[in-house]
Amino acid sequence: MKINLFSKRYLAAAVTFAILGLVFSGEAAFGARARREIKIPDVLGYKTLKCDFHTHTVFSDGGVWPSIRIEEAWREGLDAFAITDHIEYQPHKEDVRTNHNRSYKIAKTGAESLGLMIIKGAEISRDMPPGHFNAIFLKDANALDTKEWRDALSAAMEQGAFIFWNHPGWREQAPEGKAVWYAEHTELYEKGWMQGIEVVNENEYYPEVHKWCLEKKVAMLGNSDIHSPTNLEYESQEVKHRAMTLVLAKEKNEEGIKEALRDRRTVVYWKNNLIGEEKYLRAIFNESIATVNPEVTIKGKGSANIQIRNRSDIDFELAADGTAGEVSVPENITLYGDKTVLFKVSGKSEDASGKKKISIAYKVKNLLSAPDEGIRAEIVIDVNFVPAEKSDSRGI
Repeated sequence: MKINLFSKRYLAAAVTFAILGLVFSGEAAFGARARREIKIPDVLGYKTLKCDFHTHTVFSDGGVWPSIRIEEAWREGLDAFAITDHIEYQPHKEDVRTNHNRSYKIAKTGAESLGLMIIKGAEISRDMPPGHFNAIFLKDANALDTKEWRDALSAAMEQGAFIFWNHPGWREQAPEGKAVWYAEHTELYEKGWMQGIEVVNENEYYPEVHKWCLEKKVAMLGNSDIHSPTNLEYESQEVKHRAMTLVLAKEKNEEGIKEALRDRRTVVYWKNNLIGEEKYLRAIFNESIATVNPEVTIKGKGSANIQIRNRSDIDFELAADGTAGEVSVPENITLYGDKTVLFKVSGKSEDASGKKKISIAYKVKNLLSAPDEGIRAEIVIDVNFVPAEKSDSRGI
């Protein structure tokens, strides 16, 4: 959901939790503290930063205090995140005084103590068109509290913000469940006020938005839009982690993230999928896998075991794509995350001989360079072909 109405009972629980965090030590408040490290390699000379640029607290319609968002982000392996509370929607204003800068201020010290980058942001929440937009890298979120939505976006741009369109396919603003591009979006795009779009929001993927980002050359983003505590949303067997944006940054700092976003060096990590430009997806795949035994021997039509190590957390789902030449290979292989996978390749000829380099072509179905279009990848092995032993014509 994009706007959640939490009862005062949930709000009271969140505030009580926050107070306990102040009274007791961090360990007492949260129990044993441990961080999950997300294994996705650095590529192309960039640092792969795990980011969530769309989260909420009780300072708009979220269900937790800002300090809880810090702890969640650290535990779940993020490098950077933004609290983007709604400017216009303040359902808890009778309980929490409206101040659009306050959630960031509360969270900043705690985030720094854990080595997290917290980016100042806010959500401009208007009817469609134009819909909801996040502005991040703000200096003063209160300046966005204006009557006209154009004035709010203009104020964000004056502060050097990065602005992106949130959940274009959200059914509350896209009744048929499909994103619609209005004249207002053309206006924002042509002004340079729309620098990215959420291809994934929470658990929803928008294929048409994926196409827009490729055509219009704006950054692809994937964010959690989390309102409730994250452990209520991402502990099921189906969804093991929040949606996030992988930012390929030159430097691990706020300026590095901003520069990468403006240069569109992003990949969306959603469920077991990576969504982005092909060059970045291919680089992640190539950097993640390694052949344990790059040279094997096949005798005649015999077989050999190939072992592929996957150093990432992504289960790469491979489907055979064309011929592998002198060998037969499995039609489908899953290279499980953080594991070594074994599969067989077989010779096609009794008489093949000599050492040859074989490229096995696959489509990686869950690395989406366009809707329903997995990237093409190759596994290269050296095969020493040995002719099969033939029996004597006399049967000896």
